[in-house]
Amino acid sequence: MATLPVGGIDISNGVRFEQQPSKTWLIDTAAKRIRGETEGLAAVRQAVEIILNVERFRWQIYRPYSGMQWDGLLGRDPGYVASELQRRIRDALMMDDRVRGISGFTYSVDGDILTASLTVNTVYGDTQTTVEVTVD
Repeated sequence: MATLPVGGIDISNGVRFEQQPSKTWLIDTAAKRIRGETEGLAAVRQAVEIILNVERFRWQIYRPYSGMQWDGLLGRDPGYVASELQRRIRDALMMDDRVRGISGFTYSVDGDILTASLTVNTVYGDTQTTVEVTVD
């Protein structure tokens, strides 16, 4: 009895990976409706916004690796939040294979609000985004 699966697939010549289309539904946040489809940079920009606005591990509708881990950042020291926020954003966004990295991470503190601005580097080009965290 064989312990490994036996099949007709021959991978001795290697495996070829193909980029899947990034077509998705276009969410119109102003009208709170779906307005058709989008792809490319616009689809990645929309995915970035969703990833950064969904708490990781909280909602069963999303996969466990999807979303941003905000828990433990609210009300903390601004220096800690800034460094941890950069790491957590990178970890969250790198789950999407269309994202190549983040750059240009800057932050400012105004009262008890830390605002971070960054550039998300994707296979389709770069896009800017900002996030805000309440600090102590």
